[in-house]
Amino acid sequence: MQRIRLRYTKRGRLRFTSHRDFQRAFERALRRSTVPMAYSAGFTPHPKVSYANAAPTGVASEAEYLEIGLAAARDPEALRAQLDESLPTGLDIVDAVEVRTPNFVERLEASEWQIRLAGVSEEQAAGAVEVFLAAERVEVQRLTKNGVRVFDARSAVAGMEVLPSQVDDGNDTATERTGDVRTGGPCAILRLVVRHATPAVRPDDVLSGLRATADLAPPVPAEVTRLAQGPLDEETGTVTDPLALDRAAAPAGL
Repeated sequence: MQRIRLRYTKRGRLRFTSHRDFQRAFERALRRSTVPMAYSAGFTPHPKVSYANAAPTGVASEAEYLEIGLAAARDPEALRAQLDESLPTGLDIVDAVEVRTPNFVERLEASEWQIRLAGVSEEQAAGAVEVFLAAERVEVQRLTKNGVRVFDARSAVAGMEVLPSQVDDGNDTATERTGDVRTGGPCAILRLVVRHATPAVRPDDVLSGLRATADLAPPVPAEVTRLAQGPLDEETGTVTDPLALDRAAAPAGL
């Protein structure tokens, strides 16, 4: 059995798709693309697909991962393109490698997030970030199926900063960063790196912590995008590519 690891995105309005919605769409794409899937044994065989650390509903992402098992070998890039054509725009398969190393989920040590805070100025956001990072512990509450849970949101945060409003990246995004069309006011953008810990700390938990420690309360819901997830470089505070080891382990010439 050949195994392929895929990176996919949730963009635009499709950030509101749940993980279950994506599973259904992906399984339909497998059938439409006639991918030679391997199946589990038993009375109700299922295609061998495993998902890793899916982003919450309503959150956009550039770095979601899954793994599939094939009954016949396929070129990873050709398979990626084939599946991408069968999925709706916004759910995009953007990378594929053949599995050559174990313990992939253990490599997903942290996530990098971008958070747009409409109606919040850079000065307000910078002050709140400073207060949050200076705290030794920031307790937040989350309602779970077992009741209200209290945990520390600060310990999982490896880094947080306010991005500058004027950035010349060649894509004319400077104007976009100086304001927000929903509020007609300022819009601060945070870069956040969070370690994957237990209990899991999500961006909305950090926003709750900013509200609790610095009274930062955006007038409209924040727009959250996961930019990356993978190994955490503690020295630079950056999240690196979790598929790099599989590429490095490929035989020369592939």
